[in-house]
Amino acid sequence: MNEYKKQEKFIIHSYKHNGNIHREWDEAILLDEKDEYLVFGNDKTKVLESDGRSWRTKEPAVMFFYKKKWYNVIGQLKPDGIYYYCNMASPFILEDGAIKYIDYDLDLRVFPDGAFKVLDRGEYKYHSKKMHYPDIIDSILKEDLTDLINKVREKQIPFDKGTIEYYYNLYNKKKAEITD
Repeated sequence: MNEYKKQEKFIIHSYKHNGNIHREWDEAILLDEKDEYLVFGNDKTKVLESDGRSWRTKEPAVMFFYKKKWYNVIGQLKPDGIYYYCNMASPFILEDGAIKYIDYDLDLRVFPDGAFKVLDRGEYKYHSKKMHYPDIIDSILKEDLTDLINKVREKQIPFDKGTIEYYYNLYNKKKAEITD
């Protein structure tokens, strides 16, 4: 790994376009680094909302944060299969032990059978006007949403079952090493 150490724990900070914190997760364990993305894992991690509410995730997750794409992908291992929650978001930065990105409201939900649904179009439209998203960001997000949907349809990484299972197994090994 380049500048990142394997097994290192990070926190995740999601911001809105106006710079306000949106949500944070208290743990993400670095599993792998590829040219295009970093892979992290977590399970039952604490999530803090901007309004102060907190909750814990219900299932293990394998997360792909892209270096140049305007989305991130979370593979959720649920009892009835792997679901994906994809956030349209800025490319991440790593700073002070945190994965940081700007969340741009639009989401793509992918179900175990490969069906998918674009979520939160109304929220995107509202925030786009309220926070004055530049036209270039709107164009990039639309282009990368199309790219993401094509990856889902073609079952490209990470939308193939084997990739999430591989990283989940790796997560369990790394988690055991960290807690030993």
